Amino acid sequence: MNILVIGGTGTVGSQLVSELLNRKAYVRILTRDQSKNQHKNMNLEWIQGDLEVPESLVRTFDQLDAVFLLTGLAKTETIQGVTAVKAARKAGVPKIVYLSAPMNENMLHIPHIRSKIGIEEEIKRSGMDYTILRPNNFFQNDYLFHDAILQDRIYPQPLGSVGLNRVDVEDIAYAAANALLLSGYEGKEYPIYGSEVLTGEAIAETYSRITGTTVRYIGDNLDEWYQQAITIMPEWLAQDFRIMYESFQNFGCLGTYQDFILQKQLLLREPKSFEVFVAETVSRWKSE
Repeated sequence: MNILVIGGTGTVGSQLVSELLNRKAYVRILTRDQSKNQHKNMNLEWIQGDLEVPESLVRTFDQLDAVFLLTGLAKTETIQGVTAVKAARKAGVPKIVYLSAPMNENMLHIPHIRSKIGIEEEIKRSGMDYTILRPNNFFQNDYLFHDAILQDRIYPQPLGSVGLNRVDVEDIAYAAANALLLSGYEGKEYPIYGSEVLTGEAIAETYSRITGTTVRYIGDNLDEWYQQAITIMPEWLAQDFRIMYESFQNFGCLGTYQDFILQKQLLLREPKSFEVFVAETVSRWKSE
């Protein structure tokens, strides 16, 4: 199969590209920056284009069996996603798999969640076969806290005490590859969640156990988190994340019994545990 991956250089996309290549698919990656062309494979093609510049997408969507769409966090996210869907439809692409987000009622006010609604609506109007994936908070987000965990002995991501079914990116990529390469998932939406309920305290306890030191959870004060965040990211993005974390602290992000039944139909295996992820991650961090 010939598959275009939009967002193929990021955390999820790069993992998906590797998974697709392992399954002998032909992969095309859309990138704005050709300097990111680090992955060499005879079944891989890099193509330069920008979803904010539709005229740059000429022939990007030609002769494809499917498109994987991942839109990055941006003020123009909805426009970018709709542009991609329209271009795929115009080129006659038969299938699209979209990496969206959980759409729990208490999360619809979060800006980067709300921005995906218009993309989903465009996909459903397109006439293409589609699958929408709704992954939970990534384990790999913890990579940002390498120094905090190992040096400062703290876990700062403000996830709160209700809990989330966080998930490994490897499982997201595996599920996406199944949706792209296999049949039977068209016209459906699938949660991609881990099996454990993870609170801020539970996460810190896991890092404590694996590192052999005491790692404290310090994330509940969103005012302090926000003041730190605006020193390392744009203010609009920090505000977006603050709204998200406030929702997590108040409501969590947990799967239902039906969610896990649906997920198993697509994932076709048990999701990786957080314990295994932390053990692998800490081992790699220490070896580096």
